[in-house]
Amino acid sequence: MSKDLLSTYLNDHLAGSIMAVEMTERAIEEDRGTQLRAFLSGLVNEIKADQDLLRELLEKLDAKEDPIKKAGAWLAEKAGRLKMGNTREGALGRLEMLETLSLGIYGKLKLWLALERVAAHHSELAGLDYKKLQASAREQHDRVEAQRVEAAVEAF
Repeated sequence: MSKDLLSTYLNDHLAGSIMAVEMTERAIEEDRGTQLRAFLSGLVNEIKADQDLLRELLEKLDAKEDPIKKAGAWLAEKAGRLKMGNTREGALGRLEMLETLSLGIYGKLKLWLALERVAAHHSELAGLDYKKLQASAREQHDRVEAQRVEAAVEAF
């Protein structure tokens, strides 16, 4: 994998995390005083920590964050609100938001698995505890899935 392609891949994941933070922060604002709000508040901090790690990897590769991808992720989250209309409110909106987060976290797990495989070929990727990152992503996914199932019961 070339450094340019690796940088593109990392920027793609960074953009996805930006969308996740936007969506999660909006849900935190909307779910004032609920158990889900407390859960999402912790989750958004975890996502931001992952963003910091992605930025560090980009820096090690002498690559820059892609402003177009970042803006695209921000716009995609905003467009998603319009597309979904009123379903973003209430139980169905919570379910859809949690499903989106679940899929994104699964993608993050795949990121850590892929980087672990290619780390031997890129010294910039060395020194990370990929097993710990993978375990964290799995645990995060399980927690979001538990919330998603509860949201499905509430929605339907």
